[in-house]
Amino acid sequence: MIGRRAALALPALLAARPAAALVLPERITQGMLVVGRAPRGTRAAAFEGRAIRVAPEGTLAFGTARDAGPEATITLTNAEGRPETRRITVMPRQWDIQRLNGIPDRFVSPNAEAMNRIRAEQERLNAARRTDTPVPHFAEGFAWPATGRISGIYGSQRVLNGQARAPHLGLDVAVPTGTPLVAAAAGRVTLAEDLYFTGNTILIEHGHGITTFYAHMSRMDVRVGQEVSRAQPIGLSGATGRVTGPHLHLALFWFNVALDPHPVLPGGLTEGWR
Repeated sequence: MIGRRAALALPALLAARPAAALVLPERITQGMLVVGRAPRGTRAAAFEGRAIRVAPEGTLAFGTARDAGPEATITLTNAEGRPETRRITVMPRQWDIQRLNGIPDRFVSPNAEAMNRIRAEQERLNAARRTDTPVPHFAEGFAWPATGRISGIYGSQRVLNGQARAPHLGLDVAVPTGTPLVAAAAGRVTLAEDLYFTGNTILIEHGHGITTFYAHMSRMDVRVGQEVSRAQPIGLSGATGRVTGPHLHLALFWFNVALDPHPVLPGGLTEGWR
């Protein structure tokens, strides 16, 4: 029930009055977007030594990596300028193994020219994911960009054509090419580009370094710098980049930390999430 509580408690938590003490979800797991509220008068905050924003009403957010734990620290600087550190437990999760075959070799073992392109694209992705704007749009909650069969889940160990590769760090929704896609939450477009592995790809930052990532699109209908609202159309699904069929790959990031998008989506306790 962790995921359901996290998703449904989000708006209620943020609508509450300013807290007298730090408020966080009851349980925190690997790969989780953690949204909380800092005490009144908090000047600054940091998670594992990384500074995080505190909105005027106290809203804060951070993310735990797929392999995080078993403990982490959050430090708050109070109104008198005194830092206080709190240790939190990060609960482990179990990960599936997903085997995919029939993928063109150039997407499994790219040549030197392709690797140069991939490295340059990774730098642009990293730069886009460093965006940190002050308005916490994520606090309004998230909508499904598209609905369909879940064909891939966050955290799965990927075996491509028999070769072990990096874990799958997103959620795959199997939908036909040309299915309209919408923004999961309000924010600003920080990247809209055709990338080697993910094809036509859009990133939208939702405040405090929280970004959603939409991949393999057949068409992109927004541009970098554009402000979008929740559920606004952003393009069409497709099968561009490294795919075995048309689908939307949806990812969620806190800066460059990949998080599980499934628990923050409405009804995010479908099969495959644990």
